[in-house]
Amino acid sequence: MNHQSVIAACAMVLLPGGAARAESLSRVETVPFKSAMTGMSLPYSVVLPTDYATSPGTRYPVLFVLHGLSDHHSMWLARTNLADYAAPYRLIVVTVEGNNGWYTDSATVPSEKYESYLLQELIPDVQARYRTIEEGYARGLAGQSMGGYGSLKIALRHPDEFAFAASMSGALRAARYTAEDGGGWDLVWQSIQRAFGPAGSPTREANDLFAIARAARPEQGLPFLYLDCGTEDDLVAQNEAFAALLVEKKIAHEYREVPGVHNWDLWDRQIREVLKLAAQKLPRR
Repeated sequence: MNHQSVIAACAMVLLPGGAARAESLSRVETVPFKSAMTGMSLPYSVVLPTDYATSPGTRYPVLFVLHGLSDHHSMWLARTNLADYAAPYRLIVVTVEGNNGWYTDSATVPSEKYESYLLQELIPDVQARYRTIEEGYARGLAGQSMGGYGSLKIALRHPDEFAFAASMSGALRAARYTAEDGGGWDLVWQSIQRAFGPAGSPTREANDLFAIARAARPEQGLPFLYLDCGTEDDLVAQNEAFAALLVEKKIAHEYREVPGVHNWDLWDRQIREVLKLAAQKLPRR
């Protein structure tokens, strides 16, 4: 395997007499992937289960973790203790590179196909390199902010490919955003225009999470959805509205409002809950 780097998450184990030594928990590898579909370098990192090296016959479920606007795939490992939090679970965790593309095939830049890349290039590459369970019933998505939107949107658009999707502080109305949305942060509106095009565009309609959920058919099988949001987050109203829609549509889900704002302190806490749920919802063999 051509991996760029390998690091280990460690815990301190007490030895007789009170001495301590480091014990490796989860191994993290970074793959410098070049996407043929987009023409871009889209590296990703992989957190491997603690028994991966010692259980060569085991295949594992996979959780793909998406980042937020202005971040990159490395932020989940840099800003949280994701590798440590994943250590108790027999689960492969992949942090995905999505730049500022809203995990959507762009309406304005033909090469920026971030949803198609994830489905058609990234998932097969992870399957080729690692011992994954390749069926959709053992695959999940999770993310924060832009990544929360992307996780729920992609999972509902492709329900056969995922059994679980989680959103933390999700920007769930992204495909409906106007110039007034984004709290004065120009990057939000610029990235929205680039990804979705003008109001009423086919790309906006096809990627409107609320419209996707309203058209969903629970009786045909959908992934289990989890979403949370901080009580002081400006996005809490749209999360409440989406949770209400899920109730109306009888789509299996869990919604939590937790103390906090739109920041890494909250996401560092909530990714632990997401990992716990993913381990419950995604089977292993």
